[in-house]
Amino acid sequence: MTNSKHVLTYGDAFVDYIANNTNNDSFTRHLGGATVNVAAGVSRLGVPSAFITVTGDDETSAFVRGELEKENVILDPSIMVPEKRVSGVFIHLTPEYDRIFAEYVNETPDIQVTSRDLQKEAFEHASVFHICSGTMFHPTALETTEKAVELAKANGVICSFDANIRPLRWDSEQRSRDTARKFLQTTDVLKVTTDELAFLMETDSMEEGIARLADFNIPLVFLTDGENGTFALFEGEVFHVPVIPVKPVDTTGAGDAFVAGTIRHIHLNGMPGTRQEVIECASFSNKLGALCATKAGALTAMPRIEELERLNR
Repeated sequence: MTNSKHVLTYGDAFVDYIANNTNNDSFTRHLGGATVNVAAGVSRLGVPSAFITVTGDDETSAFVRGELEKENVILDPSIMVPEKRVSGVFIHLTPEYDRIFAEYVNETPDIQVTSRDLQKEAFEHASVFHICSGTMFHPTALETTEKAVELAKANGVICSFDANIRPLRWDSEQRSRDTARKFLQTTDVLKVTTDELAFLMETDSMEEGIARLADFNIPLVFLTDGENGTFALFEGEVFHVPVIPVKPVDTTGAGDAFVAGTIRHIHLNGMPGTRQEVIECASFSNKLGALCATKAGALTAMPRIEELERLNR
């Protein structure tokens, strides 16, 4: 099945400032953010990828746009507001070389893509529309996400949602939970970790969490569990899809690579309609997540389609 449409993603771009040494006195900047990883990850897999975000007129924003353009991500649906400053995350190294998030900088949190900025044409030409909950704590971003999902549904676009729960960005865990649960009602494909399932469904029992999630009638759910693989929820059935064992170097971004793989599979083949097609989709996405975990970084570790082809030899 050929598809001339693009995948459309909405979210924030971040710049990760990663320490070069354990003194944490010099840093190398990298483009980051879960939705950025997905948008670029989809493009690296050979699928046209468009991104909705906001940047400013400073050098850091120019860096962000330049890096996205290098990834062949289409920025036509994005906007530029001169005063916008892209958020930054400073990541320090401990003496044991573990990464820790030391500081989050957001100088212009109230400059967001608004619902009026959304371009209908971007949705008319989309196969899949992808979001995560990371920006929804801001009222403008929440309103924009709601309008974007509405546009996607009106144009028959498949809606993908990575829960990507970040409670520390919210004023309360309950508001984070309630907001994410609201979007479950319009989701066609959900990616959620076992920890996020427990948070959203308010139970430590995976079986009970799955049972509660079933009430939302989401057509396809992938419940990821790291090296234990993925549980697929499809047509009232739950089944396990194992992952190829790898020696992990850095699991940052592995979930985003999984999402990119799922979206790529659906873009090319449509929504899985049988148990076997779900298994094929999850197996492909598992491979991408595993491959990402064998390299350091997030966006830098997003797999390219040729790497997957070498893995399959």
